[in-house]
Amino acid sequence: MSARVVLPEHLLHLTGGQRVLDIAAENVRDLVLELEERHPGLRASLGRAAVAIDGQIFQDAFLEAIGPDSEVFFLPRIEGG
Repeated sequence: MSARVVLPEHLLHLTGGQRVLDIAAENVRDLVLELEERHPGLRASLGRAAVAIDGQIFQDAFLEAIGPDSEVFFLPRIEGG
């Protein structure tokens, strides 16, 4: 089984318009590497994004686990001032 990955609108030009992808990965790092392999150039933009895994938002999610049925959303990073 694969996690359901949802990308924000502003990155769709890097994926040929694909917003939802199914990807098998154990953690966010592996997920980002797989996304970069499929869609070169995406990794740089995802490095600035927050990640929501099954509804929980992480600002630094690099090693957060992803289950086989997880839903992963990449979100614009929330900055405060």
